[in-house]
Amino acid sequence: MNYETIFRERGGAYHEAMKRWPEARRDEFSIPLQRAGLNGGETVIDVPAGGGYLARYLPPSCRWFGHEPSASFLDGAARDSELLPLPWRDGFADAAFSIAGLHHIADKRPFFTEVRRVLAPGGLFVLADAHRDSRVARFLDEFVGAHNSTGHEGDYLHDGTLDDLEASGFAVTEARLSPYCWWFADRLEVGAFCKLLFDVRDVEPGAVADAVQEYLGIVQRDGATGMRWELLIVCCRRRD
Repeated sequence: MNYETIFRERGGAYHEAMKRWPEARRDEFSIPLQRAGLNGGETVIDVPAGGGYLARYLPPSCRWFGHEPSASFLDGAARDSELLPLPWRDGFADAAFSIAGLHHIADKRPFFTEVRRVLAPGGLFVLADAHRDSRVARFLDEFVGAHNSTGHEGDYLHDGTLDDLEASGFAVTEARLSPYCWWFADRLEVGAFCKLLFDVRDVEPGAVADAVQEYLGIVQRDGATGMRWELLIVCCRRRD
């Protein structure tokens, strides 16, 4: 199943989870932005953009443009489209972000080529997604894949992804595994959020939280409950 097919089926549930807990994944968006080191004033593209969650964390002077092919993320405000080609002219953006969506795309080179096309010379591309050998990948493919509406078999980042980026016209400047947490009021919220976000069927929130504990771990910090998560964050520049 490709990205478009998956999220035409379950993008609505994902978006509802993000609306109910809008700050749960704040570190997932703020950490890649910290790696990017934006100065303000940049034109930023976000692909696939989901419900535009990254935009709220950008410096206020940045101009955000998102492309999301699944209308289910957009509360019916648009029609379904295709992920590629990207809907911008050559050299349109100063920076591009792709966060936690590309593991649904098997052949990433056409995507990388399109991102390079719409970036200005020297433009920044920040890719953040699960690594192939991570606990996150196991949780998604084993637990989520066994219980959600579409299954889950991710094409995750690995050393070859960096080669694909280089072959697509990028110079990789950093590739770092970044652990952090998704944050909630309590353990039951962890289960309720994941059940909705991943469209998990026939498993109660408490049991979803048990699976999160088994695969990933749950921690307590400063009165909040953290669900451990980790992405590989890759920063690269368009080569000319």
